[in-house]
Amino acid sequence: MKRLLIIDALNMYFRAYIVDPSLSTNGQPIGGVKGFIKIMQKLVRDTKPDEIVICWDGEGGSQRRKSHNKNYKEGRKPIRLNRDIRNLSENEELENKIWQQTRLIEYLNQLPIIQLMLPSVEADDIISLVAQMPEYKGWQKVIVSSDKDFFQLCDGETVILRPIQKQIVNKHSITKDYGIHPVNFALARAITGDISDNLKGVQGVGLPTIAKRLPFLSEEKSYTISEVIGYCQKIDSNLKAYKTIGENTDLIEQNYKLMQLYAPFISVQGKSQIRYAVNNFAPELIKTTFLSMMIQDGFGVVDFSDLLATMKRIVADSKQKN
Repeated sequence: MKRLLIIDALNMYFRAYIVDPSLSTNGQPIGGVKGFIKIMQKLVRDTKPDEIVICWDGEGGSQRRKSHNKNYKEGRKPIRLNRDIRNLSENEELENKIWQQTRLIEYLNQLPIIQLMLPSVEADDIISLVAQMPEYKGWQKVIVSSDKDFFQLCDGETVILRPIQKQIVNKHSITKDYGIHPVNFALARAITGDISDNLKGVQGVGLPTIAKRLPFLSEEKSYTISEVIGYCQKIDSNLKAYKTIGENTDLIEQNYKLMQLYAPFISVQGKSQIRYAVNNFAPELIKTTFLSMMIQDGFGVVDFSDLLATMKRIVADSKQKN
């Protein structure tokens, strides 16, 4: 089975940006770039992918979700460097963070890696679209992210690699650990809400409660919100969970619209652009430029031979296929 590595780019970039203290030759933080590439090397060493797709959030995030709920993702604290000593002002840190992200994209452009971004579209939706593309049917899809939102995409071919938690989850482990099947995970999360996205859930109801009170959600059958609400309203029980779930239909429906990834929030035109980019990508490794950029930015001493060897293999395999 061929393997596709799908990376939630900002999730991985912020992880590197926060913890890697490396500085460039001009004294500016460069850890987001350097750390991301180091993580990439470990990922390809561990997974040995045949293709790699890196998905970025478009400028402004998901406008479609914000049109449904203006408070979506409001109130998030800005990502800050994890340092005891700071040599940059808040504005300088913001400028550096943006510069590092731009610089990282330039690095990745030298490698046989597909990078995808659409204006006003979240990476989550692009990841969902790529994972479900018929071109990758029969491939193992490995989504790299610590975000639980992707649990709903797990199926017989798709797994989630969670670097921070150091675990790989699939549909069987999710069902076992949470008592909820991936086909019903978005529904369960719509009930619990998501604090990180500023989405209020049904008060006092978490995933363990859902698994205990709605055990049928562990089945490999996709249940609807109305079926869950109907069950809660009809069951002969004085338990508060059933009552509160049954009284919050509107909240659950609103959350579900925003949290489900089964049908990505991407326009028809946007989907066509993604498919065209994937199907017409010509893998190329521009090793000289990649190495010279590393030297220019002050971390040319890092050994990326394993990463470059994988990149070389991907190019060679593509030429044989064509």
